[in-house]
This record gives sequence, C-alpha cells and structure tokens, in this order.
Amino acid sequence: MNDQKITVMLGLLPFIMVLGNSSLIPILPEIQQNLNLNDTQTSFILSAFSLPAALAIPFVGILSDRYGRRKLIVLSLILVILGSLIAGVSEIVGSQYSYSLLTVGRIIQGVGAAGTTPLAMALAGDLFSGDRRAKVLGILEVYNGIGKVIAPIIGAVIALIAWYALFFLFPLVAIIPLIGVARYVKEEKQKSTVSFSTYIKKLGKVLKREQRWLYPMFFLGGLCLFLLFGSLYYLSFLIEEKYGMDGFFKGTSFAIPLGAMTITSYWTGKRIKEDKILMGKLIIVGITFLISMFFVMVLFHSLSILMFCLTIALGGLGFLLPCINMLVTSSVRDEERGFIVSIYGMVRFIGVALGPIIFEVWMSDVETMFYYAFMLIVMASLWVMLRTRIRSPFLRQKVIR
Repeated sequence: MNDQKITVMLGLLPFIMVLGNSSLIPILPEIQQNLNLNDTQTSFILSAFSLPAALAIPFVGILSDRYGRRKLIVLSLILVILGSLIAGVSEIVGSQYSYSLLTVGRIIQGVGAAGTTPLAMALAGDLFSGDRRAKVLGILEVYNGIGKVIAPIIGAVIALIAWYALFFLFPLVAIIPLIGVARYVKEEKQKSTVSFSTYIKKLGKVLKREQRWLYPMFFLGGLCLFLLFGSLYYLSFLIEEKYGMDGFFKGTSFAIPLGAMTITSYWTGKRIKEDKILMGKLIIVGITFLISMFFVMVLFHSLSILMFCLTIALGGLGFLLPCINMLVTSSVRDEERGFIVSIYGMVRFIGVALGPIIFEVWMSDVETMFYYAFMLIVMASLWVMLRTRIRSPFLRQKVIR
C-alpha cells in the first residue's frame, strides 16, 4: 500500500475521534429536551466519551508497544462500532433507561477511541521519518481540523431525521480504516519482550529524562483541546437559546472558527518539516493569538466579537498543535513512542472531557468564564517558555532532540 493510501487510513482515525464529540455539540439541546436531562447530564454525554478514552489511552499505548499498533487499532475500531450501535438503539428502545444505555454506548465508544488518534500518531512515527513524518503528522491534524469543521454540520443535518440516527453513521465511517489497516498495514514485530515491570521502569526513566520540556508541552496540548471544546459547548447553547439558530445554520456557524484552525494546521504541517526553530516561533505565534483573543472576550461578549475572537484563537491552535505533535512524536526512541504519544493523547482527551463540564459551570458568569480561560493560557504559556527556553534557540538544545 503506498504512502498516500496509508496516510488516508491514518487520517480517518482522528476524524472518527473528532466525530465522536464534535458532531453532538450542536444537537445537545435537542438531546436534552428529548431525554428530559439536566445540564450536568447533558454535558456528561460528551465527557462519557472522552474520560474513558483518556483513562484507556496509556494502556493502549503500552499494549501497542508490546504487541503492535495494527492489532490495537483494529480492536479499537471494533469497539467504536459496538458502542455506536448501543448508543444508537438507546432511543429506539424507548424506555426509562434510554439515557443509561446511551451513556454505556458512549463509554464503549470512548474506550475504542483511545486507539484512534494516539495510535495514528505513533504509527506515523513508526512508518515515516524526517520531513515526511512532519508532513504526515500535519495531515493528521488537518483531518482532525476538517472533522471539527464538518462534524457539527453532519450532526445538525442528520438530527433533522432523528438525533439518535447520528450514531449509525459511526460504523459506516469506522469500517473504512478498519478494513484498510487490517488488510494493508503490515503487522509489526513485537515491540518489547521485557517484563511488564521492567518496561514500566524504563518508561519512568524516559519521563524523568524528558520532563523539563515534555510536561509543559503535554499541558499546553491538553489546554488547547480544553479551550476548544469548552468554547464550542458554550457557543452551541448561546446561538440556540439566545439567537434562535438551530439545524443546518447552527452547524455551519461552527465552520468559520474551525475552518481557520484547519487552514493553519495544514499550512503548519507543510512548513515545519524538522525545523525546530520554526516550530518554536509558531508556538509563540499560536500562544499570542490565544492570549490576545481570550483577553478581548473577557471584555466584550457580543456574538459577532465572540465569533471573530474564536476564529483567530482557533487559528492559533492550528499553529500550536502540529508543532506539539511533531515534537512529542519525534522526541523518543521507536520502542518508547507508543507510550509517550499515548500519555500526550490522554492529556488531550482529558482536555476534551473537562472542557464542556467546566465551561457549563462557568457559563453562569460569562466574563468570569473567559477570565479563567485567559489566566489558564497565561500560566501555561509562562510554564512552556520558562521550562523550554522557547524564547531562545532552545530546540537546538539536548532537551528536544
């Protein structure tokens, strides 16, 4: 199978992960009304997917290092399909247990999603090197971004039939990479033959060796996803409850800021290659966009200003995430990559899970909500700059090889 087809198969994995939450964001109010849920239960529909994924990711990474990425990806996609079908029949059953069944399906979906984006990144690191690796990792973030752009539209359109119909789309999408990976990606040799306890000790040494720059990068990547999904959750309820937009038009309103993120992700992935100095500069640009736009949103809360600021802020995420992905993926040896990338993926999923939950609490005071978000960005930025010395040519140093 040529590199282009492999890239498409890998790209569909983060697309499935994004579809798992982003497609539901515009229809959450409808689900809440149909199932008679409170606000906490509604926000948990997203987190029931993300939290299990976050908890399962490290174990998926360890198993993939020992038994191969291919097996774990196939198993993960099977779980995504199974969980989707359970969630899909939850409303059809038509009983008082609909929400419970929906939650069970979402949890199984989430466990399956643990083997999508992190293993796609790890497998890209295994199969490609140098500039090609940087390009493929950038393309994965583009698939991620495209998913975020079109998933809300897909969710809103399919919900015109029935909100639960969306869950029957997941198996149709997941079956493509399932067949492609199972058939065309070669089975890797067993990655590690040492005992589990020895393996864990080795990984502990890796984290200790790279902790100076790795931890702040992990946190920044997780914070990016936290702000993204928290802001979109707030936007979903704002434009429906205050401005009366729903259906297709509501879904398309997400396309502008998410489109900016997709464009900058694609540009960044093509440009960075292995140029670590450029990565450092783009990280600074992305951080600057985030800080400035969330500061503006502390002061002004109209829909037009909110959409403008989110567009610029998400454009900043498009500069940040491909650079962080490349640094994390390329920082360790092949036999360590699955675990390290999975830890990074776990932090990202925690951000996705906590975003809707925490923003739902903060939404009672919009000014305070954006102030808290602004302060988190400032603190994360200071941590990254101080620990990685990003203001100097730090990427030439030993801390990031």
